[in-house]
Amino acid sequence: MKTFTYAAVSPPGHGMPTTALGKHVIRMMADNTGGALGMLEATVPPGEGPPLHVHEREDEFFRVLSGCFGFWCGRDYVELREGGCIALPRGVPHRFRNIGETEGCLMVVVTPGGFENFFPIIELCKPETPEEIASIAMNFGLTLLPEGRRKVA
Repeated sequence: MKTFTYAAVSPPGHGMPTTALGKHVIRMMADNTGGALGMLEATVPPGEGPPLHVHEREDEFFRVLSGCFGFWCGRDYVELREGGCIALPRGVPHRFRNIGETEGCLMVVVTPGGFENFFPIIELCKPETPEEIASIAMNFGLTLLPEGRRKVA
């Protein structure tokens, strides 16, 4: 990995699209930032979002680019509209959901970087069961919490 001593740039309209587990565009890879961060954009249909999960390796920062989203983190719940931001710590169960009536878009920054590779790997491997997805997720320090263990929302 290169040292992060230069500007990492993602011009408008650039990035690596992936359709695994929704529509994402990988805007910056950890390899381009010396591992400091990764960045992606997620397009989320109304009523959609990931299940409750825990990242063991990275903190996440979200900026709502369009739409309205609910964010659950531990026992906290926050609703944010376009321009709103939230940072979620590693090790704490969290999730988000598009609570609006139209498609929404989020900018997601993970630090340190690396997790942004999860979506291209899922697309490449084409897991067919929740267990197969969970197995790949474990390689990224991500635990998807089963229905029975979910304590929030």
